[in-house]
Amino acid sequence: MNEALLAAARKKYHRSLLENGVLTVDAKGIPSNADSSSKLSIRIAKGIADSLMAETHEKAVGQTSGAKFEQLNMQFLTDTFPKLQGLRPGSWHIIKLGNRNSIKTSSFAQYEHLEYLNQLTEADAKLAASMGNDYMVAPDVVIYRDLVPDSEINSPVVIVDDTVSKMADIRQKNGGLPILHASISAKWTMRSDRAQNSRTEALGLIRNRKGHLPHIVVVTGEPLPGRLASLALGTGDIDCMYHFALYELIDAVKNAGAEDSLEMLNVLIDGKRLKDISDLPLDLTV
Repeated sequence: MNEALLAAARKKYHRSLLENGVLTVDAKGIPSNADSSSKLSIRIAKGIADSLMAETHEKAVGQTSGAKFEQLNMQFLTDTFPKLQGLRPGSWHIIKLGNRNSIKTSSFAQYEHLEYLNQLTEADAKLAASMGNDYMVAPDVVIYRDLVPDSEINSPVVIVDDTVSKMADIRQKNGGLPILHASISAKWTMRSDRAQNSRTEALGLIRNRKGHLPHIVVVTGEPLPGRLASLALGTGDIDCMYHFALYELIDAVKNAGAEDSLEMLNVLIDGKRLKDISDLPLDLTV
């Protein structure tokens, strides 16, 4: 029997994290996603690392590790989400945004107006000072959908003609921009400031959109349930948080004997605020 697509992709994802030096254990036995000042963080992270067989070598520089984590999450989604055409048909693009990328949040239908705002604030210092730049959001990874030609919309039944649906975003003939489907914030670890960055990005996407709100999710490698809860608990900002190795995390927390952490982890999981990375592609089909 062939291995399931998502099971195989999950293994490849973990293998890539190891091979690219994102998940490592240093000479002192401290995993790269652990807080070296927290014995519990080290113990839980070591349990995950042991399950995934991390090699021992020096920890990568934080920024490098974070950038690689973004790239590997993008690759995981590229390997999985487009294969789910039966659940979510469409012409999909999965890209990593960055300062050098010509594609910005304003490149999509729901946020097209932000480019106009940006031009206004660049030309008017007083306006820039009063507005700030809270409206400019730069997610780590995005999924967007191409617009659909009438020939596809009208197959096998004629759905539209020149008399109707003149402003529908998905219709290519209306001359709009691609539609942002999902924003994925990738945080290898979660200190309090990093958690709030993801929340700020989410609120920017929520408040500044015109039209359909894209999926807003966070993927993390943080081992401490308490830190996961700082962003995952509650509703409204993000759809859900996804852990890079939730099954291994559960076992590691149990083996660490930390009752409070296990209780918090169960609250997050039972409350559908924390899921495994393998749940993400399917959740994005909704």
